[in-house]
Amino acid sequence: MIRHRTRFALLAGVALSTGALAAADKPATPTAAPVAAAGAGPTDADLMNDAATPGDILTYGMGPKAQRFSPMAQITTANVKSLVPAFSASLGGEKQRGQESQPLVYDGTIYVTGSYSRLFAFDAKTGEEKWQYDARLPDGIMPCCDVVNRGAAIYGDKVIFSTLDAHMVALNRTTGKVIWNKKLQDYAAGYSNTAAPMIVKGKVIYGNSGGEFGIVGRIEARDVNTGELIWSRPTIEGNVGELNGKPSTMTGKLNATWQGDQWKTGGGATWLGGTYDPETNLVYMGTGNPAPWNSHLRPGDNLYTASTLALDPDTGEIKWHYQTTPHDGWDFDGVNEFIPFDQGGRKLGAKADRNGFFFVLDRTNGKFVSATPFVSKTTWAKGYTKAGRPIYDDTNRPGPPTAEKGTTVFSAPAFLGAKNWMPMAYSQQTGMFYIPSNEWGMDIWNEPIAYKKGAAYLGAGFTIKPLYEDHIGVLRAVDPKTGKIAWEYKNKAPLWGGVLTTAGNLVFTGTPEGFLKAFDAKTGQELWKFNTGSGVVGSPVTWEQDGEQYVAVMSGWGGAVPLWGGEVAKAVQHINQGGALWVFKLPKS
Repeated sequence: MIRHRTRFALLAGVALSTGALAAADKPATPTAAPVAAAGAGPTDADLMNDAATPGDILTYGMGPKAQRFSPMAQITTANVKSLVPAFSASLGGEKQRGQESQPLVYDGTIYVTGSYSRLFAFDAKTGEEKWQYDARLPDGIMPCCDVVNRGAAIYGDKVIFSTLDAHMVALNRTTGKVIWNKKLQDYAAGYSNTAAPMIVKGKVIYGNSGGEFGIVGRIEARDVNTGELIWSRPTIEGNVGELNGKPSTMTGKLNATWQGDQWKTGGGATWLGGTYDPETNLVYMGTGNPAPWNSHLRPGDNLYTASTLALDPDTGEIKWHYQTTPHDGWDFDGVNEFIPFDQGGRKLGAKADRNGFFFVLDRTNGKFVSATPFVSKTTWAKGYTKAGRPIYDDTNRPGPPTAEKGTTVFSAPAFLGAKNWMPMAYSQQTGMFYIPSNEWGMDIWNEPIAYKKGAAYLGAGFTIKPLYEDHIGVLRAVDPKTGKIAWEYKNKAPLWGGVLTTAGNLVFTGTPEGFLKAFDAKTGQELWKFNTGSGVVGSPVTWEQDGEQYVAVMSGWGGAVPLWGGEVAKAVQHINQGGALWVFKLPKS
């Protein structure tokens, strides 16, 4: 077996030994009896209907809209206290860093991705490993925020995921053998990929990571069967897109909100993936921070960074955009998921932004409806105008750099966000959104910086600090009609995992302390918890199998907090790493 050492960038000044984190290259090797040939596999129609078919989980978010709501109600507030493990499956090896994956379930198999760009297939009844695929990662990859992967997509005979060296790989879902492997971007320039792709109309649609390296964000679509590029849409104005192998239209207008050649290294990475609304035929993708962080070096709104974009899935053309943080100076990526929902006969969408505000927009045209804070402290802005523009507190923008550094300010939320990557959930039962949030701030200052390919392109320094002594993480239930918080659950450590809600009036989420927890969706009362042995930073799911309701989540502490968290990182450094899939069910009576 060939092994490569993996080196990755830790921009917060945290250094890890590459020898301790050696990454193995292992092709798919079945460890159980050969799998019998299955049917043709999930179709486009199956993916679009995923939210209404609890017998499987075919999409990231449990449906194209990613509401993360299940109509199942076998497990309820009355019996959830009896939930017990059905099995646990280890990811094994030494590569036990952050496990942020969401499982997929199909045809008796659970598919999960793992740290260091691995993909596993487990028997859904026994937890026995069917096969494992390890990507061949080169030296020099530069993921900013741990070696995580958030999930895969499934279609026909394929299961598809992206890798830290900016490749997309399609594997046979029954054997794990490679069907196609495509290079997406140049990892040496700082590109990487960590998000789960989505499949719309036979196209694999995905974004990229690398905003801290001065890359240009892109949203792209590839043929699901061949991996060939269909369209590419840059997120920074001035860059030209591609359609069917030819240049298409320019994104925005050259130099409208960027000066000079800054649009060539403008950031705007689309590192979280997106959602899709079949009713409007729009793909919604969020964009990351502008580059560099130092806002004084790039006057203007810097479109289309820190925004939500609505795109035509057939051509990649931008149909509308809404920018949550124009001229961002705090690293408030706007990548957070935009979740379609209906209210009062209106087609709306909601987004809990990294900048601390909960947004509701008209999802057909992007028109602003409301913005309300969902954390206790937002110092950078006093609110939003009726037109949807932030009302800045200019005294809270870090000052322009001198020869060394500019004026330091204390800002809240911290750059890790009021909500970072971890997906919220919407309950069709209660009509509320359940948001995993964090209460922290930061000392932040600007520094001189110049672009260099493959080097960190920040121009800022920072120290993260908790706002309160007794808690950082807060799970909140928010009413999208009013923006008011119905209830909240406080957690000592930061919350860094996704949320699941069910028709059983339940909300599930995990904590870094190792617990998967269940709450009453209406009151917030904690009803059940189980310690998995390592921090839970994955997204829980639920499905029906043999007439029983199952709940699953990945366990394995890691992600951005221990790497970038400053004083917060010190407070959670005792948490053990891990790598395991945990599956739960009610005991048979």
